[in-house]
Parts: sequence; structure tokens; C-alpha cells
Amino acid sequence: MKFEINSNSDIPKYLQLVNAINDALATNVLTNGDALPSVNKVCKDFNLSRDTVFKAYSLLKEYGVIASVPNKGYYIANETKKVLLVLDTFKAYKEVLYHSFVNNLPKNVIVDVQFHHYKIENYKTILNNSKGKYYKYVVMNFNHNKVAEILSDFDTSNLLLIDWNIHAKEDSNYVFQDFGVSFSNALKEAISNFKKYKRLVFVYPTFTYHPFETVTYFKKFCKESNLDYDVVLDVNDFKVVKNEAYISVSDRVLGNFLEQCKDQNLEPGTDVGFLSYNETPMKKFIYKGISVVSTDFKALGSTAASFVTNDKPLQSYIPTQLILRESL
Repeated sequence: MKFEINSNSDIPKYLQLVNAINDALATNVLTNGDALPSVNKVCKDFNLSRDTVFKAYSLLKEYGVIASVPNKGYYIANETKKVLLVLDTFKAYKEVLYHSFVNNLPKNVIVDVQFHHYKIENYKTILNNSKGKYYKYVVMNFNHNKVAEILSDFDTSNLLLIDWNIHAKEDSNYVFQDFGVSFSNALKEAISNFKKYKRLVFVYPTFTYHPFETVTYFKKFCKESNLDYDVVLDVNDFKVVKNEAYISVSDRVLGNFLEQCKDQNLEPGTDVGFLSYNETPMKKFIYKGISVVSTDFKALGSTAASFVTNDKPLQSYIPTQLILRESL
């Protein structure tokens, strides 16, 4: 097993050691039953403190990757598999997805999570550097013309695309949410709530990466339902007006909405309405409860985990749901 400490890395040294052992398992340098060097030998060979090495070994024992026998030392205790999870950003609802994904995997599966932040160079570096190192790849894509080319080097049987149906091929494995028809069906469930207001406004700020498909289906829904509507693209133009209801994909807009309601003494759910996109654990507690339209991120995570555990092709959509609370 080769291991080099990168003193300039943001990753703590004990985690660098954990990753090195996991990498050795992923590439079959180490296999089930193999002995590991003693704590003292690792300290000497790599100039590490006993605390650093012991912390790394303890973490691997907690994962079930290694075990120890008194007076004999440490050894590989499981056939460990490594999975790469690539997300866009780590927002509250992505945290729900992450924990659901990890908690539905067996203990011998180690998950590395990385974030591309919608930057194609980050995305390219993460995936190019990961080739051949992982058992499965679970990747959240975004709208960029170079994404398909980067993915073309990966075996589709080991690759799962999640969240947004973009850059998927006919034989791709995927777990997507539906930003169109399913979203529109959820809006139809709230039609009586929307009818309380004179106008329905979709606030879709230019800084969002949310698929514009949602706005298209919003317009179609309003026309079919004979609702007066508008779309606001510049958040500087967003002004809360009595007897209007608002939909937004941005939690920053939600905060702005609540501030304006407070300043104007407007009561959400009575004077004005708000429907937020993407459920988070806190939205049922904010104010008197924020209504949301959202996919089930817990189900998205557990379904993605089934791709790793079942080793079968997977093509699935997680429906969008409406959760009505006091804000609408």
C-alpha cells in the first residue's frame, strides 16, 4: 500500500490514511483477511503521531472495514466497496438525500461525497480523477454542454444519474424528480388555495440553477386554470402585494417574502400566500409553517442506494408532492 501525506491538504491526516486504505481496498491492493501494519510501524514509516494513526484505525473499525486481535494487530475484516456520490451543493434538502443514501447502504460500502458547485472544471476534475477507483458512481448533473462528453468515458452499468433528467441516454441508470408534469399535478391540488388570491406570481431569480421547465409548466397550469399570473426574474423587482400568492425555488426569496410581510403587517396565508420549492426539515417550523412543493429526497436517496446494493439496472422517477401548511 502506497501512502503519501499531503501537508497542504484540507483533509486531516487521519482521513488521508483512511482514504488510502479504502483506495487500496477498491483497487484490490488489500483484500479480506490481509494484515495491516502496526500503529508503531505506520507512525515510523509515514512520520505520523500515534493519535493520528489510532484515530484512523478506530474509524475504520467503526465502519466495519477492519478488525483487531489482541497481540496480533489489525486486519481487513470485510470486502469493502467504495462509492462516489457527486452532488451540486450541500443544501438542507441535499443533506436529507445524503443521509438517506448512506443509511440504506450496508456497512461494507464506503461513500465519498464531493461537490461540483455547478462549475464544469470541478465536475471534470472530480470525475476524471475518480475513474477506476470506485465500485459505483452516483452523479448529480447540471446544464452544461461538456457534461455528456465527460460521462461518456464511464460504463453506464456502474453509473447512476440522479435528480435532473439532463444528459441521460436511453440506457442510462437514473433516479430523477419530475420538474414538469408531476410539478403541475401538485399545483392542481392547491387550486382552491390559489383561488383565494387575485394573482399567482412565480419568482424565478436569475441566480438559480433550478430547471426552467418548472416555469413553463407553471404558465401552462395558470392558463388552463384561468389564473392571473406573472413571472419575476429579477429579485429586485419582487414586491409583496396584498391578495397575491407567490411560488419560488429560492429560500432567499422566502426570507425576503417574510421580511416584507413583517414590514407591511401582512399575514401569510390570509393576506398573501407563499409556496416554496423543496422541503427542508425546518420549513414546517418557520413562521406558522411554509407550504412546499417537493420531491421526496429521502425516497430519492434510498432508491439511489438500491442501485448500489441490488446491482441491477434502474430507471425511476420520484414524484413531486404538495405539502400544504399555513403560508398558503
